[in-house]
Amino acid sequence: MTTAQADGWLNALAKDRGDLDRSSTAERVADKLRTSVLDGDIQPGQQLNEKALGEALRVSRNTLREAFRLLTHERLLVHEYSKGVFVRRPDVPDIVDLYAARRVIECGAVRRWPHVEDDDRRAVRDAVALGLAFREQGDWTGVGTANVKFHQAITALAGSARLDEEMKRLLAEVRLAFHVMGDPEEFHRDYLPLNQSIVDRLDAGEVRQAEEALLTYFDRAENHLVTGLRAER
Repeated sequence: MTTAQADGWLNALAKDRGDLDRSSTAERVADKLRTSVLDGDIQPGQQLNEKALGEALRVSRNTLREAFRLLTHERLLVHEYSKGVFVRRPDVPDIVDLYAARRVIECGAVRRWPHVEDDDRRAVRDAVALGLAFREQGDWTGVGTANVKFHQAITALAGSARLDEEMKRLLAEVRLAFHVMGDPEEFHRDYLPLNQSIVDRLDAGEVRQAEEALLTYFDRAENHLVTGLRAER
């Protein structure tokens, strides 16, 4: 990552610092950093500069360190003694565990399709449309972000704020693994049509077939990531 890219995400955080007033908690700081991971702005192995982040968000060192502690517990960050805090690189057991959790959560959520509000269904469709728009622009990092939004929208069909929060944490870990795979186009180009096919089945009332397609998607993506991580060793 170049210095300009690193400064870019710091500047983006700084623009949002209005949300963080004096009563801000470490949880809110952690959420902003987690969102930066979900958006693909922070990459595995990147060191987080405590001074720069504190200045960007205008929060105290103690608040920032508590946010780091929370994200370390979520396996997004790692503290290396005498070196500092770094964005964690997921390993193969992480991926296997993440996809085990996602199968349970998302497949359960997708069964709710016939019973949810139109706005909930629209959010799933809109995430696919966003991915297609990014593809037309040649923005494959954007396609990855749209993919995250698609799976968040699928989870939201369950109508559980707790599951929404858990999925945000799980997908942040998955997004870090995406970076390890290298070229985002090579990784994401085959999954966008799968997202579209899942929505097409849902719109046709074929909920069981959509769930089966989602399971096939997870099997393929897990194998893809596991193979890529092993090759990086």
